[in-house]
Amino acid sequence: MRRRLMLGEFAIRSRLVEERIAALLEVSRTPVREALVRLLADGLVERGQDGGYYVAQPDLHDLRDLYELRVTLELRGISRALEPAVRGHDPAVLEPLRDQWRALRDDQPEPDPQFVVMDEDFHVTMSRASGNAALTSTLASVNARIRAVRMYDFLTADRITLTILQHLEIVEEVLAGRLEDALTAMRRHVGESMDVVERRAARAITQMALNRGRRHDVDRGSH
Repeated sequence: MRRRLMLGEFAIRSRLVEERIAALLEVSRTPVREALVRLLADGLVERGQDGGYYVAQPDLHDLRDLYELRVTLELRGISRALEPAVRGHDPAVLEPLRDQWRALRDDQPEPDPQFVVMDEDFHVTMSRASGNAALTSTLASVNARIRAVRMYDFLTADRITLTILQHLEIVEEVLAGRLEDALTAMRRHVGESMDVVERRAARAITQMALNRGRRHDVDRGSH
């Protein structure tokens, strides 16, 4: 359901009726009901005043501003180690992180919007290794605000592959003490992600608009 929503297969603001979804996916209503609760938490559906679930439009408002803040926090988490008075990154935190992403490289998961959770964990762990808890807390807060649209980055195998390789590049550069190279890699990584997210989310919005009013919107037969 998550993938279908993110590909724009349902119309914006259309009501998601359990019976219709269950028939479409050839499952019972119980897993559909559970999925809708999770999708609500993800911000991909909304709860209407009538208690029903409705397709939410991807919110691109302020996305670039939040990505700018994100990259500032990410880069600061690396660059602060260049200052003489600041202790470097904790290898006891980064080495297990590197090993985790090496394992993902060797056994790559299938494309899944929920990969965003693992991606966030990478970036928050990188920040935590820098030793500034306030920086890490702020980054986690920004990530939560853009999670629903950042999921659009992980719909294809090529993006999963590139994310894994770029994460490994970043963490290995930091462990090797090549912080300037790590900064360049991080800036490129976040910038490419923003471009993909914007493009795919905009495409989904267009598809949702085209689907409005068609019978397979799954909003008919509910009244």
